[in-house]
Amino acid sequence: MELKNKTAIITGGASGIGLAITNVFAANGAKVHVLEIEKGAKIEGDQDIEIHQCDVSNHQQVHDVIGKITEAEPLDILVNNAGIAHIGNVEQTTEEDLDRLYSVNIKGIFNCIQACIRPLKKTKGCILNMASVVSHVGIPDRFAYTMTKGAVLTMTYSVAKDYIDDGVRCNSISPARVHTPFVDGYLAQNYPGKEKEMFEKLSKTQPIGRMAKPEEVANLALFLCSDKADFITATDYPIDGGFININN
Repeated sequence: MELKNKTAIITGGASGIGLAITNVFAANGAKVHVLEIEKGAKIEGDQDIEIHQCDVSNHQQVHDVIGKITEAEPLDILVNNAGIAHIGNVEQTTEEDLDRLYSVNIKGIFNCIQACIRPLKKTKGCILNMASVVSHVGIPDRFAYTMTKGAVLTMTYSVAKDYIDDGVRCNSISPARVHTPFVDGYLAQNYPGKEKEMFEKLSKTQPIGRMAKPEEVANLALFLCSDKADFITATDYPIDGGFININN
């Protein structure tokens, strides 16, 4: 039980990678509070999981929700997983697109870290941010998304440095493509009738020959948020099937 007697907040924890992290943390003994924008989101099972409707881009709402959680119990872990994507180069990115991605992928992480940092200082807890391979290398038609994920990486370094004397660790994970329902929905919408063909094509962009499984990312998150990683901070961990160093 890697996280026994620990309390975690996970943003976007009711779907995709976030859901996998939620389930792995709960299965390993953590009390998990999920912040999810969708009202009425549910997670099956009898594990110690509580869902709070919260838009991470809303500064006051984040502070209100997290304030209630941390008034009731100590906080040990914050996982900033919530994020949104956009496809397009700079010419294909509108001001509204940029603002939308900034509000969730950058401001959302700022809001959550600011609301959690004092409780985490009390427990000498840890923060884990979800970055991306695009924090390290450029890929076509991901201008706005790349910009925001670059900021996630540098926020990780900054927070780790600012709070090392308080005993708060801050790391990030940089996944390549992960097979989630988002991928299936994207293929169904953009390549109807060719989903299988395009899935194989996208899978092969990882040198290892497949997409990651959400549970593989979750297991890395479990390690980095456990006491076994107590000596690790200010570090990004690619989980990319060789994408960064072999493809580039």
